[in-house]
Amino acid sequence: AVLALRRDTCVGGTWVASPFDRDPYVNPAHVRRALLQSAWKHVYDGLNLRTIAPLKDRERFERELQDPPPFTLENLAATFGDYVARPRHHILRGLAEIFVDLDPAFKSHSKVKIGVKALPKRIILSGFSRFSTYGWGRTSDVLNAIAAYQGKPLFGYDEWEALKENPDALLAPWSIKTRNRKTYAEEVKHFPARGVRLKRFDNGNGHLFFEPDTLADVNRALAEFYGDVLPDTPDEAPVRRRASTEVSTDLQFYPTPEAVIDWLMRGWKAPEGADRALEPSCGDGRMVKALRRRGYRVTGVEVDPLRAAVAKRDNPQDVIVTGNFLELTPEPVFDLVVMNPPFFGTHYAKHVTHACKWLKRGGSLVAILPITARTDHGLLGPEWAEANGMGISDYWRDGAWEDLPVGSFSESGTNINTTIFRASRRI
Repeated sequence: AVLALRRDTCVGGTWVASPFDRDPYVNPAHVRRALLQSAWKHVYDGLNLRTIAPLKDRERFERELQDPPPFTLENLAATFGDYVARPRHHILRGLAEIFVDLDPAFKSHSKVKIGVKALPKRIILSGFSRFSTYGWGRTSDVLNAIAAYQGKPLFGYDEWEALKENPDALLAPWSIKTRNRKTYAEEVKHFPARGVRLKRFDNGNGHLFFEPDTLADVNRALAEFYGDVLPDTPDEAPVRRRASTEVSTDLQFYPTPEAVIDWLMRGWKAPEGADRALEPSCGDGRMVKALRRRGYRVTGVEVDPLRAAVAKRDNPQDVIVTGNFLELTPEPVFDLVVMNPPFFGTHYAKHVTHACKWLKRGGSLVAILPITARTDHGLLGPEWAEANGMGISDYWRDGAWEDLPVGSFSESGTNINTTIFRASRRI
């Protein structure tokens, strides 16, 4: 009876948890939960989401599976629908999420462009000592992200054991003889080439080397995911010999998503006596609204008349100026400047430098910038701070910089990585 109940509380043979409080005592609540967990896991497995979903999404699903929501079509669609509709997007996002933590070069949409020879041929991982399996876990995450993109089977236990014995075990296809666990019949298991070598050292570190074809696949995947960044206004666009009516098709506005605003302003509140805030390039005014909710009196500037009109309509109690921020004469009357300047090229540096001139002494500047501002260009370092009377924040873990999660601006039309830059007016 115990075995029968265990079998009957599985959907399609997908076992997740015991239906018993303790054998052989039946707890109806446990039976319901086991059946519900099995139903959700069966759909998850059937849609092959272990291959499609990024690692962080899979970990979140495993946590939520402990107390899943009702098994309804609406909940299924909300949970799994986007993976079914856009599997390639999520495979690419998963690879990006893994690789941005391995080396700063993988974060930069400039360095991963096809033909740019700037990507590292190896990565250094820790946790390969006899007391830690962290390094093996990270290796598995990296190889699974590449395998999902290449359409290969996920990295498995047998390959793990082979790699422990031989650093070059995964360079070419290979096979082993084994026995089927159910039928005990002898069979041959085949494994694909992974195009990586792993060299371990006595200090517990491991160097994972990429063969040229594997690194090229990583390059192509990241380049496809990040895409190109388009200019925000016509004066930022590269000079092209084409009809003026075609220029507008090359322009792009990347509004700040609400999740990014929440991340940026978590715990914020206007301090007493410091309540004037400026947002250059305020777009449709969504950040203006968030600042006002936190107690600031806000002035926004927007060059596009249509977006400025939307910002004025939605924020009637604030001041919205229609114009090019870079052409306005600075007034150092603001306690805070929060900005999302254009991502295209290095034009952001002009916006940030001009924004500093609007701050009172002691005022703070917070800017959402493309990751290249941190990894590639070096335009906002100590020399820039000294020349502009600014101090670079040392409050955050990485100093002035705080990288946003991968795909933070996906809903706005770009997958490039972004970062938050913080500084304050000293003079």
